[in-house]
Amino acid sequence: MLKTRMTELLGIEYPIQCGTMMSVSKPELVAAVANAGGLACLAAAIYPTQEELTEVIEKTRGLTNKPFGVNISLFPALLPRSPEEMFETIIRTGVKILETAGRSPQPYREMISKAGMIHIHKCARVRDAIKADSMGVDIVSIVGTECGGHPSMEKVTSLVLIPKTAAKIKAPLIAGGGFGDGRTLLAALAMGAEGINMGTRFLATRESPLHQAAKAKIIESGEAETMLVLESLMNPARVLKTPWSEKIVEMERGGASLEELAPMISGMVSFKGWTSGDLSEGIYPMGQIIGLIDDIPTVAELIKRTVEEAMETKKRLDRLT
Repeated sequence: MLKTRMTELLGIEYPIQCGTMMSVSKPELVAAVANAGGLACLAAAIYPTQEELTEVIEKTRGLTNKPFGVNISLFPALLPRSPEEMFETIIRTGVKILETAGRSPQPYREMISKAGMIHIHKCARVRDAIKADSMGVDIVSIVGTECGGHPSMEKVTSLVLIPKTAAKIKAPLIAGGGFGDGRTLLAALAMGAEGINMGTRFLATRESPLHQAAKAKIIESGEAETMLVLESLMNPARVLKTPWSEKIVEMERGGASLEELAPMISGMVSFKGWTSGDLSEGIYPMGQIIGLIDDIPTVAELIKRTVEEAMETKKRLDRLT
């Protein structure tokens, strides 16, 4: 059930992707999503050497025999090595699904195509989706302003962004930003997408590496408790609203430079918070879907009930006359 161009192309059971989340997307979570019939990608940026990345790919293979991918963020600040080196490492391991994001993958398209990889490119604007489609990427992924992490400066909602993008491209479309249950999955399919990208929702699962206190914070937070930071750097990020993130916006309004903001937005600070459960320092990417999260299921339970809810919602809509 719920077979789409996304599931057929990727060889997965359900049109659900777990969004790639840097220090969160580790083998245990990636394998759990794969085993439950969805797609997840390891985050190459947190493995600075060829040996480390190869090791983590092999570790994931030891936990699942289902398809999974590797994500390469093309943001310069997130590249531990040159993109070419990272692509070559992934190609050598035999992984067949690649996700890129951040900047145009055009310089690497020939390398990716020759390797026979299925290429997903994630973006946040309609024009970038059209450009990626024209390059021949296999799947385009796009996120609305509701998403945790990096939406565009344009602040277009998923409700507008997804149907407009779907009408402009030929490649299958994965929709992100505000998706976290079966109702939103069916809504994405109705708007022309072939599947959804859920990031924040997977943070609050048993296999997620977050500290239990961090997961509890997600459950108790409402849909209005996220905010955008780093707009002054033209690189907005939707994060959990805390005194720390509010201080960042205050600094931005005062004209703070990147150098002044750097200690406040360091990934190392956030990594400590994810693992300790104390989210008072650091910034924590979180989407507005946080308002619909009220429990901590296993990944398998989450995917199963998401699909079942989508099918029940479809049946209800089929009864409309």
